[in-house]
Amino acid sequence: MGHSSTTDVLVVGAGPIGLTAAAELRRRGVSCRIVDRLPAPLPFAKAVGIQPRTLEIWDRMGTVRAVLDAAVPMRGQITYVNGAEQPRIDLVLPPEVPYRFAALPQYETERILGEHLGRWGTAVERGTELVSFSQDADGVTSRLHTPSGAEEELRTRYLVGCDGAHSIVRKGLGLSFEGGAFPEEYMLADVEADWDLPYGYSLRAMHLDGAGAVDDVLVCIPLPGRGRYRMSMKVPPELSTAQQAAAAADGVVHGLQGGRAPQLADIQTVLDRLSPTPTTASNIRWSSVFRISHRIVDRYGHGRVFIAGDAAHIHPPTGAQGMNTGIQDAWNLAWKLALAVEGAAHPGLLPSYDAERRPVGEEVVGRTVRHASAQGVQSDPEDADTLMLREAQLLVGYRGSPVVDPPGEGPGPRPGDRAPDCGGLTSPIAVAPLRLADLLREREHVLLLYGTGLDELARTARESSGGRVGTCVVLPADTPPDAPAGPAVLPAYHDTGGEFARVYAAEQPTAFLVRPDGHLGARLSPPTPHQLAAHLATVFAPTARH
Repeated sequence: MGHSSTTDVLVVGAGPIGLTAAAELRRRGVSCRIVDRLPAPLPFAKAVGIQPRTLEIWDRMGTVRAVLDAAVPMRGQITYVNGAEQPRIDLVLPPEVPYRFAALPQYETERILGEHLGRWGTAVERGTELVSFSQDADGVTSRLHTPSGAEEELRTRYLVGCDGAHSIVRKGLGLSFEGGAFPEEYMLADVEADWDLPYGYSLRAMHLDGAGAVDDVLVCIPLPGRGRYRMSMKVPPELSTAQQAAAAADGVVHGLQGGRAPQLADIQTVLDRLSPTPTTASNIRWSSVFRISHRIVDRYGHGRVFIAGDAAHIHPPTGAQGMNTGIQDAWNLAWKLALAVEGAAHPGLLPSYDAERRPVGEEVVGRTVRHASAQGVQSDPEDADTLMLREAQLLVGYRGSPVVDPPGEGPGPRPGDRAPDCGGLTSPIAVAPLRLADLLREREHVLLLYGTGLDELARTARESSGGRVGTCVVLPADTPPDAPAGPAVLPAYHDTGGEFARVYAAEQPTAFLVRPDGHLGARLSPPTPHQLAAHLATVFAPTARH
């Protein structure tokens, strides 16, 4: 056995989910190591769709600008069925949502998140594999196999498995991973096409047989670069990986398969059949055969060990939900873990990770399986606006969570819901209007006080959280600009255009507790210090409150 060492948290897997978890832990001062068995990042454009909710997360983390520099917009989808153009789908969202849909190759997402993590002096330990782990009441002991061939024993307080569909952490916990596999196999390729499709639109071209079932399909997602797309299509028999899939060691058949990679000619054959206009593919950067399963675990962790992303849920890539869902898993877990490491978390806070995120995973698996087996997203019964918000992951919420107040009745966002962004906030210093996102960026819990004379609540927030809740006052539009905003110690912003009041349906003095992950923990109207203290007592440990 090699040497032994200690750190607060070990993150296994350095894809977008592991990098998010590690960056959010390090940003909060938690010591953390992140390992990946691969010697180098994969240069593949695997998960490419970036949801508006993920961009909001990256804004809160402080890394969105690098993404905006590298991504391309996703404006909608053009659909053809048996050669006939169908009504175009435009990806439209309400004006207060600050970001739209985007596409970015997964290796770029990993580069940006890796550089972000590097701000705290933490780098991915490559070629390092988790062999086994055991846990007791005080921590987790992991055995790592390092690039030199040595073994290291690592003692941590927590272990987070972001190690994909074949997760060693999930298997080590003995979690069930129920579901099934789709029989279809697909080719994925990163290529250029010389057609004149409108910029920022994806293409879905289908052929239906006599019974109306899809027997041929081509899906193309735009990537950064001229005429560049990530294309997926059905596999011809000569490229089938069915035999090796049947022999998969752990029975989980999902993701990129080994075997002969599709060539440009294989891609061109499908384009000749399904492309709406004659086109020539060129510059193949990468290709693979992939298969799809749909599975979800019975719980997202046990004791001091947790899993996130593909380790917990796998499903069809329809609507680009997987990576985005995993990033939210990691984000939800990281702020809770950080408080637990500090000794500042209520005992019920860490278990709320499973309570909040597993229902989301179940919903995503169910929905993507439904869309994959029918004719795409259009098969959903919801109205178009609701469907778009759901695909954008803006409707993900935690109503009924054990660490969130009961939602109650009334308009506007309720406890558990995403805290929406809005604009038009000004102050005597910041005369150019700010967005709410500007006030929340790189912060933890924030108490938003709408109205005047609520300064006692700020003191309650501070005392009930050991100084871990910041306060911000939003003054109603009709407050005179020179009126005192209560005690001068509280930052105050004017809701100049009434946008905050409209989006939050705030008509009287109201307190909103915004969690580090951008969801509302409480909505108190009219607010009292007692109610606020009672809510914070479900989040913070008694020792944190003094």
